Amino acid sequence: MLDFLWLPPWQSAVMLPQNNKTGTNACPPPTATATHGGRAALTGRPAPERHQMLTKADDYPIHQLPEPIATSGTDRNFYDRFFFNGYTADGATFFSAALGVYPHLNVMDAAFSIVQDGTQSNLHASKNLKMERMDTTVGPIKVEVIEPLHMLRVTVGDNAHGIKADLTFTSRAKAVEEPRFTFRNGPRTFMDYTRLTQNGSWSGWIEVNGKKTTIESTTMGTRDRSWGIRPIGQGDPQPLVPARAPQFYWLWAPMNFPERFMLYHNNANADGASWNTASVIGNVGDGEPAHMEKCGADIDYKSGTRHATRAVITVTDAEGGEWQAEMKPKYNFYMMGIGYGHPEWGHGHWKGENELGFDSFKTAEVNENMPHFQHIQAVSEVTLTGPNGIKETGIGVLEQLAIGEYKPHGLTGIFDPHK
Repeated sequence: MLDFLWLPPWQSAVMLPQNNKTGTNACPPPTATATHGGRAALTGRPAPERHQMLTKADDYPIHQLPEPIATSGTDRNFYDRFFFNGYTADGATFFSAALGVYPHLNVMDAAFSIVQDGTQSNLHASKNLKMERMDTTVGPIKVEVIEPLHMLRVTVGDNAHGIKADLTFTSRAKAVEEPRFTFRNGPRTFMDYTRLTQNGSWSGWIEVNGKKTTIESTTMGTRDRSWGIRPIGQGDPQPLVPARAPQFYWLWAPMNFPERFMLYHNNANADGASWNTASVIGNVGDGEPAHMEKCGADIDYKSGTRHATRAVITVTDAEGGEWQAEMKPKYNFYMMGIGYGHPEWGHGHWKGENELGFDSFKTAEVNENMPHFQHIQAVSEVTLTGPNGIKETGIGVLEQLAIGEYKPHGLTGIFDPHK
């Protein structure tokens, strides 16, 4: 048994053996070996085998923990994600792209979708991350940060499915940091993440089966970046105790107008109590947006579905002025196209070393009540009214996902349609 040297609390807490015997924390004693020119080189016991955790990102001064960038705490559900959408001024073309990094699953995936002429076409890609988070290319899909918080590029290279693109997003206003999303099911953390949202314009082109569409700078859209914890990959095999019925209510509305932009979101419990809700309105340019004091939404539902035919978002600014955005959906983009709820290409699933997939469907033929078609972004015409006679028309999306009960709107069951 070894006696250990006591160290005062302001020094290292490492325990040192008093004698010269080799302890578990000591280096192995060197041995002499004849080498070149008769000199002796010191060698020790072979180092124990361990996995190399250093990656290219470790050369950048971005660490926030005393760990390599390859790790992100201890929760296997940690993720880091890009999201983009865009819509032409007439609403005839909608596109969306996403790229997700799942460090503890060692997976990176990406998707690109377009809705045009009544068809939604979806390209999916997934690869072995190999712990290299800075290489944001998955198959033919690539995301580049040209100028942080201002300009990003999304490209889709040659592939067997006939979808190609070269698109540049340029901000119209400052990025907005939303309130941190933290939600627990009993003692279990379900979500804990940060998200920034930014509205902007697009330029470039998209090609589908040889048909090339030029994307003019009048094409608006929104991007977000989020990182933290939410369910990814395979679900937890052990359910929460005691069991509880699934419930998740989410409404998000990013909107673009000629002179300003507006954001609104709401996460709420079954009884309608919001656990994360906020709204901002800002002018185009580098000014600070105004955070609203109060916000809420009224929804008219399409009969037999959980999707809106009309939404009215009402907010109050710090001076007591009331703003109202009336949204009239034109058609739906189904979020499964970029992995949300996709039965095969869900976020973070292991598909193989470098895999590519494709699917498409006629939007008019979709059964909106199927679980994987519940999560949508409805491309919408928007009319905004505000204090002092302000009135603008614009375009935006109304993202909707309602799982389980939501009593304020009469939603019951898990996916029972609105009556």
